[in-house]
Amino acid sequence: MTTFLDYKTTQNASYANSIAIPITVINTPQLVAQQTLNLTAGAPGLTRVGFSGVVAIQLPLLPIATNILVTVVRGATPAGVIVFSASENLNLSLLGPQLIAFTGSDFNAPNITQTYSVFVQSSALGTVRVGPESYNFIGTSD
Repeated sequence: MTTFLDYKTTQNASYANSIAIPITVINTPQLVAQQTLNLTAGAPGLTRVGFSGVVAIQLPLLPIATNILVTVVRGATPAGVIVFSASENLNLSLLGPQLIAFTGSDFNAPNITQTYSVFVQSSALGTVRVGPESYNFIGTSD
């Protein structure tokens, strides 16, 4: 039987085009979400963390080939243990915001109070996070 341990959500922007946060450094992780889950009541080796999220990215004003990398780590910095990453090449023919949605899992998560962080990075200067942005984290144990 699965036991619920903890659930957290982060929402930076509820609506499309409701923020304008530039990604100012090329290929450098920018923190977009961070939550701490209490996983201490989980069974060792059987604790799982599921996560999902969505981020909307706008191409630079002069569209160029742009790759977006989303990374989820155990920890508070990009140097944490990577538990998920996804890479997406933005479509140059779409001038409006492009949604990047992801769902992943961290199997055998440690039975501690654990921070999870989501980072986004871009290969092109002038890329902008425009919203919506929403992230969910849930801890369970079998």
